[in-house]
Amino acid sequence: MSQLRELLGHLEAKAEALDRRLKARTALPLSALLPSPHQPRKRLEGLEDLAASIQEKGILQPLLVRPLGEGRYEIVAGERRYRAAKMAGLEEVPVVVLDLTPEEARAVALIENLKREDLNPYEETVALLDLLALRLGTDREGAAKALQNLLQAEKRKGEVSHNVMGQAEVVEEVFRTAARLDWRSFVQNRLPLLRLPEDLKAALEEGAIPYTAALELKKVRDEGVRKALLEEARAGLSLRDLRARVRAVLEGKREERKGDLALRLKALLPRLRTLSPERRARAETLLAELEALVRGKK
Repeated sequence: MSQLRELLGHLEAKAEALDRRLKARTALPLSALLPSPHQPRKRLEGLEDLAASIQEKGILQPLLVRPLGEGRYEIVAGERRYRAAKMAGLEEVPVVVLDLTPEEARAVALIENLKREDLNPYEETVALLDLLALRLGTDREGAAKALQNLLQAEKRKGEVSHNVMGQAEVVEEVFRTAARLDWRSFVQNRLPLLRLPEDLKAALEEGAIPYTAALELKKVRDEGVRKALLEEARAGLSLRDLRARVRAVLEGKREERKGDLALRLKALLPRLRTLSPERRARAETLLAELEALVRGKK
């Protein structure tokens, strides 16, 4: 992964040697380019406006591509520009050709994605975890687990294993280079987004709702009710009004639980085990009366 480290170093320190390579652009026909199967962006918005800008000014930033052989190149970064160029009627585009492995290409694509200004917190969370997973040789869940283990080890302030120390170095490098926040804050504030229900994750990936709305909707466990509220949020319901709706739903559930005798009894069970002998004897007497009442003996 030496070339990946060089690229990461470029983004952090702008090493002169790599800077010269990135200026060595060329042009390739659109027909020779293929979109990456690992495109991290789920939404490619504003293509019409970008196409109009390209028609007027051309493509100002070259695409990053890697050779596949037989005159074909995979787009590493710049698929949005590629699609807009097609819409604008261009036949070729400026590119920078980099010899990257598939893993390195994915890392560069993720880093480019993380530089976007319109990245929402959920997209940033997923992209950072995927980048970290590449560096650690694991998957997204493994990367999240590594971060949690690292935070626990730091809180214990005890001796840590060699493996954890190695992971800590990778974590520091990735977050220093590609993230806008500290990894500790990421663990505490962003990893909870991964536990969202699937319908809310999908809405976030589509850009249909802000992540603050998703966190609010997460409080509603009734899928039918949550779906109805999600549709209202998609339609433009303000966060303030959404919070009021969610609060009303939760308060209604609490009132409903108060009126359910079975739920009330179930809630008392853990406390029965802590009663003093005198109170336990009284509780057993009352329970016998309750059993007799339920069975119709009184």
